[in-house]
Amino acid sequence: MNGLEKFQPQLDRMQQVTLLVGGGSLVLCVLVSLVGLETPLETYQSYLFSYVFWISIPLGCMAILMMHHLTGGWWGYPIRRLLEAGTRTFVVMTILFIPVLVGIKYIYIWAQWAIDKPTDPALHFKAMYLTKNLFIVRSVIYFAIWLSLAYFLNKWSYEQDRTGNTRLASVLEAFSGPGLILWGIAVTYSAIDWVMSIEPLWFSTIFGMLFMVVEALAAMAFVIFVLRLLSNTEHIKKIVTGSQFNDLGNLMLAFVMLWAYLSFSQFLIIWAGNLKDEIPWYMTRAFGGWGALAVFLMIMHFAVPFLLLLQRGVKRRLHILSALTGMMVVLTLIDVYWLVVPGFLNERNGPHLHLSDLLAVIGIGGLWLGTYIWQLKKMPLLPLHDPRFEGALQHEHGD
Repeated sequence: MNGLEKFQPQLDRMQQVTLLVGGGSLVLCVLVSLVGLETPLETYQSYLFSYVFWISIPLGCMAILMMHHLTGGWWGYPIRRLLEAGTRTFVVMTILFIPVLVGIKYIYIWAQWAIDKPTDPALHFKAMYLTKNLFIVRSVIYFAIWLSLAYFLNKWSYEQDRTGNTRLASVLEAFSGPGLILWGIAVTYSAIDWVMSIEPLWFSTIFGMLFMVVEALAAMAFVIFVLRLLSNTEHIKKIVTGSQFNDLGNLMLAFVMLWAYLSFSQFLIIWAGNLKDEIPWYMTRAFGGWGALAVFLMIMHFAVPFLLLLQRGVKRRLHILSALTGMMVVLTLIDVYWLVVPGFLNERNGPHLHLSDLLAVIGIGGLWLGTYIWQLKKMPLLPLHDPRFEGALQHEHGD
């Protein structure tokens, strides 16, 4: 009994539809390239942008899950299973990374350096780091770290449900500290390899941390949205009240503020430094259509959610909070688009959507969502036998 029996037919149907739509969209994405409607260059670049967005959610789920184990806060009790289901999708995301490796020469200009050596002195050291073989090796290491973390987090959680061993809560807590460090290192270097190296002359020491926050914000918005959809199930209805959503809304507010702080800090430091290797990244993104998109993100990705999430009533009204979190998932997609795609276009005219952009987003998203639903059905909706939350229900109803 996992608490989803009442919704099993709908979930099964949704899983089938998402997998079918996702697989079909990726097939269409390939066909569009083969028949010449899109070039291989455009197709692979669209695929990378879409992949970076969709892997942000399971990566954020992993970070929030380990943060929950470390703090023991019972704000994480109702979303723990939703986070764990997200971490169990890494096998699919590992497989979906293969096209990025296949299309390295189309995505990254440094992939041609083995033939055409860079003449800029600033690129001599980077040329030793940015090679196809080392890129592949590092990517294997990233996925090995994430898959290992996901394996142990879920293994011990399952054992806790099955055996009721109270010691496993301490094991998960002790594991999550070093796990977060390894996660942060892997996310930082993967952001450098997969995104920042699109423009190899540019660099930012904040970039990896910015992606950490983007992933945490995307994951938090996603799981709150899913929790709202499941709030009518018997198990969730018993434990989750307005105060839980209020706590989760507060945490999302913290991520929104941190995203704004890091984004502005990076801009301010680079703009004030006025170095020729750093400024072009913002010169591309701060003018024309890209500049308009940046203003849109400042308003909709920060100002609007910041003002709304300050309101206690918004966080306790589930229909409003779920609408806001759904909007934040879409806005994170736009944010990733703004971070990734201008590096390919190398001009300031603004966004130019390709058919492959839409197909890749739907394709990878459909396969990921189908896998997520499948994993969500495999374990009870709420953790069993966690000693930290044995009195959680009584405590909540006593407030």
